[in-house]
Amino acid sequence: MVLRVTCAIVVDGARVLCTQRGSAMSLPGEWEFPGGKIEPGESAADCIVREIQEELNLAIRIVEQGPSAFYPYKPGSMLELMPFVAVCVGGRLHLREHAQACWCEVHALGELDWAQADLEIVAWWRENAGRIIDSLRK
Repeated sequence: MVLRVTCAIVVDGARVLCTQRGSAMSLPGEWEFPGGKIEPGESAADCIVREIQEELNLAIRIVEQGPSAFYPYKPGSMLELMPFVAVCVGGRLHLREHAQACWCEVHALGELDWAQADLEIVAWWRENAGRIIDSLRK
């Protein structure tokens, strides 16, 4: 079984939004790119837009989809984490589930205690941040 989950790399200049999982969530205290599970009949793109609105009160516009990362989830199942690079187009950040949020530049991402499933996405962002940030400035 594969659990399909989306995450958003929300870009603001050279920084990205990182969120710390709250005490009521699994893996409390670990950092992640925010997102959530795809609902039946929902596209991955629709899911990430909905999840960011619900969890953070932000409206986003997708810029690019990155490659999925796969991580063992439970015995006999895998987590497919699908990253979307996005920019904020409205709303005011309000944490509904997360303990805290911060805006990090690429060089500071290693200072956070990331959820294991997000590590491959963090590595992808490090490799592609310059290209994507440059394209957003044009």
